[in-house]
Amino acid sequence: MKKNIGNGDRFLRIMIGIIALILVMANVVEGTMMWIALAIGISMVVTSSIQFCPMYSIFGFNTCKVKKKK
Repeated sequence: MKKNIGNGDRFLRIMIGIIALILVMANVVEGTMMWIALAIGISMVVTSSIQFCPMYSIFGFNTCKVKKKK
């Protein structure tokens, strides 16, 4: 897997994921929204930790800066 998530995107994904997981654990959201927030939170944290997003590769996005070889 090639990295396709840059540092700024990674930070934003971690923050969104943590906030979503906190909302679930604090029982702020209930029912179907709880499951959606849980899925979003887990997927955001996992994709930011491995620095790869499958949806980015499908649509051709890449926020990771590539270092040029000398």
